[in-house]
Amino acid sequence: MQLAPEPGGTPARASGDPQEQELLRVLVARTARGDDQAFEQLYDLLSSTVYGVCRRVLRDPAESEEVAQEVLLELWRNASRYDPSRAGVRSWAVMVAHSRAVDRVRSSERRKAREEATALPEPPAVDEVSEAAVSAFEVRRVRKAMAELSDVQRESVRLAFYGGHTHREVAALLGIPLGTVKTRIRDGLGRLRLLLGPDFDADLDDLPPPAVGGGRRAARG
Repeated sequence: MQLAPEPGGTPARASGDPQEQELLRVLVARTARGDDQAFEQLYDLLSSTVYGVCRRVLRDPAESEEVAQEVLLELWRNASRYDPSRAGVRSWAVMVAHSRAVDRVRSSERRKAREEATALPEPPAVDEVSEAAVSAFEVRRVRKAMAELSDVQRESVRLAFYGGHTHREVAALLGIPLGTVKTRIRDGLGRLRLLLGPDFDADLDDLPPPAVGGGRRAARG
């Protein structure tokens, strides 16, 4: 069975038709009893709606089709758990599709963040640090101080200072709560101040101009 995607995704069909609602409930019940023909019919009735939801969240047609297939298989596996008192079948399918599509977006963002973090210099390149971040410090002191931070602190500080990201952007890249990001950056900077001395605060002003919405504003919270 293949989905038939349309550009931009097919809008979810209204679920107000009582005859359709009853048909869908019957098909789900038969699917839960292992009726493959019932599932094929259910698949035909819901596939365009599920794909449309995935497409609006994910944008990419191929990825939307992949997630839509996963959603339809999930509906098949969980047919016995469907509770008609909580939602209509089509609404149930829409909720599952939206949830799985959002999960895919978050997973992609976390993977991208890991790749970007890995690509950042470890430790930062001497020229880049001395010219762009801590021009008043000896490079060896800064490298040693950064190495003293925990992995999660160092990752957050790098994204905020060297990546030019705001706290909110760092949270999105790492897939963690905004409050956690602020705590990691605050603790990381506190550790750097302790290791590098009182001049560290003054030299924050020597950082290069931040990217739009990022840089020094992110570091200062």
